[in-house]
This record gives sequence, C-alpha cells and structure tokens, in this order.
Amino acid sequence: MYSYDRADRPKFRWDERKLLAALAEVRHLQGRSLGRMQALGFSLRTEAALQTLTLNVIKTSEIEGQRMDRQQVRSSVARRMGVDIDELPPVDRNVEGIVDVMLAATSRYDAALTEQRLFGWHAALFPSGRSGIQRITVGGWRRESSGPMQVVSVPYGKETVHYEAPSHDRLNAEMARFLEWFNAPVDTDPVIRSALAHFWFVTIHPFDDGNGRIARASADLVLARSEGSSQRFYSMSSQIQLERKAYYDVLERSQKGSPYLTSWMREAMG
Repeated sequence: MYSYDRADRPKFRWDERKLLAALAEVRHLQGRSLGRMQALGFSLRTEAALQTLTLNVIKTSEIEGQRMDRQQVRSSVARRMGVDIDELPPVDRNVEGIVDVMLAATSRYDAALTEQRLFGWHAALFPSGRSGIQRITVGGWRRESSGPMQVVSVPYGKETVHYEAPSHDRLNAEMARFLEWFNAPVDTDPVIRSALAHFWFVTIHPFDDGNGRIARASADLVLARSEGSSQRFYSMSSQIQLERKAYYDVLERSQKGSPYLTSWMREAMG
C-alpha cells in the first residue's frame, strides 16, 4: 500500500515536537540570510540573486542526472533579470526551459498555482516534445499509453520497483485535491508547507517526466510567498543534491503506507 491508497488520504501528519529544533534553525538561517541581503546595495543583492538562481537551476537539473553548462545558465538567468554581464554565449533551449520554470515560480509567487500554470512549466522543460529520444505527453498529465509510472532501479540485471504512482485515470482528481490545498489559506508554517507540497506533488507524479523539477519549483514558490520576495538567496536543490541518497531513501519510506511525514519533514529541513 502506498500513501495515496489510504482511506484517510490526504491527511498527512507529523510530530511537530520532533521538528521544533530543526524548524527554529531553518527560520534563524532564513532571517540571517534575508537580513544580510537587505543590508547590501541593490547591485550586490542582484548579483547574489543571480548566483543563487544559477546554482539552483544547475543543481535541480543534476538531481535528475542532467548536466547544465554553467555559463549558459548564468547567461539565461542574467538576460531575464536584466543584468548586464560580459559574455552572453548561445543558450540551449533546454537551459532556457528550466530557467523559465524557476523564474516563473518565484517571480509570480503571489499568483495561484493552477493546472494551466503547471502545464506551461512542463512545456517549457520539454520544448522538443521529447525526454531524451522518447516522445512524451507535454503540457498535460501522463496518459494510459505511458503505462505505469514507476521508479525503478536495475542493479545487476534485477529490476526493483521502488515506487508506483497513481494510475493515469486518478490524476485529475488527485491534482485537483492538491491544487485546492496549495491555494487555500492555512496557518501551517511555510517551511513545513513547502516540504509537504514537494512530497505530495512528487508522490502523485502527474507528468511523464520532469516531476522532480516541478515539485522543487512548487516548493520554492511556497518559500518565496512566505518571504514576500521573488529574490532567492539560498538553494534548496543544492542541499538535496548533497544528500541525494538520504533524500531518495526517506522519500521512498514515506511513500509506503504511513501518512506520518515527520522523517520526511526533518530531512527536507536539512
């Protein structure tokens, strides 16, 4: 049984007492970061935001095994931010796509997250309509023809299914429930809310590909909304990349049966 099969879904739970220390540390670091950035002049703050977003784009792609050219990413980010840099190398359209998604998520943090907005992000990630050499459904939920959406590893020729997402016929209902929750006013701490948004989206896995990158963009949107700022001065994806194995281990454990996400929340807070 997976978490989405439980009769009481999506009533995720966690033990707030076990998260208090980690949450206090995250809040302290957030405040210090924002305070330092506010003390800088406009040009230095803009450069810091440029560096952070460049790093975030590179790392969110690396988590999925995709390597991005740093200069191309920096060039694409700078152009969209209106920052003059010495060199503007030609930029691959796949680089442009992920930069578009990350900027669209945080620059319009106060706009509702909708089905059409997610479809636009997905289309930006896959401008050719393909993931590698495989044609996929772009700008729409995965279809029956895609088959089961499974997370699989193949060590020594033995296939292991780590996770299987909800079937395609459940996606409209699952995503409607997620988006209603995402856009509703709640009093949950935004750091916890960001971790839950990340977990819930990647558990539904509504697209043929790109689910991890869009889940992380959605989590960044929640954090930007909580800070009331489109500028990012820290990279969540960088920390996930550093602790990639632990991230996938706790994700797999949390997706299997139990609605209790204390371990996931603690891992998400680093």
